[in-house]
Amino acid sequence: MMLHIPQVLSPDQVAELRALIDSAEWVDGNATSGRQSALAKRNLQLAEGSDAARAAGARVLDALERTPMFVAAALPQTVFPPLFNRYGGGHGFGVHVDNAIRQTRDGRTRIRSDLSATLFLTDPEAYDGGELQVEDTFGVHSVKLPAGDMVLYPASSLHEVTPVTRGERVSSFFWIQSMVRSDERRALLFQMDVAIQQLAARVGAGEPELVSLTGSYHNLLRMWSEV
Repeated sequence: MMLHIPQVLSPDQVAELRALIDSAEWVDGNATSGRQSALAKRNLQLAEGSDAARAAGARVLDALERTPMFVAAALPQTVFPPLFNRYGGGHGFGVHVDNAIRQTRDGRTRIRSDLSATLFLTDPEAYDGGELQVEDTFGVHSVKLPAGDMVLYPASSLHEVTPVTRGERVSSFFWIQSMVRSDERRALLFQMDVAIQQLAARVGAGEPELVSLTGSYHNLLRMWSEV
């Protein structure tokens, strides 16, 4: 399932985050690449583990916890500490698939990457190119979102970032290990959760049929989760 999650960060929060990271140290993006990705990747990355990266990552994690759509869709067990990248001057990232296991450089966090996320920190009018292109069974989807919006997609997907030919594209990116490993099951649970919330708003949460549906949702989550 591929999902656009709007307004994870407000315009003011984006501006504050950019002020924090723009003047910090940026290094070759291949500092966190696997062998295959390094052949296709040309960008800059905020130095992992730096004070700016930790402070900015904490703000992103706080925002995710306050975003119900993210929680419902990802069912997160562990979120990898957010990283930050910068594309400009012809930078791009060719077709690749993300590593199945991600580990921080200090070894403190290791996750199975079920989901990938890109949180856009530059408005699309400020740069040309730089589309995130994600391939699934329905074809290739091109994503270029407003600053503060995020896209969530299976980490197993082939994807790329097209070269930036004007301006600069700054984003946060990270991976999630979900409580539910299967993308198909997560999609079903998300659809069910959305329908329950919509029905509750229309008829009231105490209706017996709605209570039964809610129970079924939690029983499925109990059956499929790996907590």
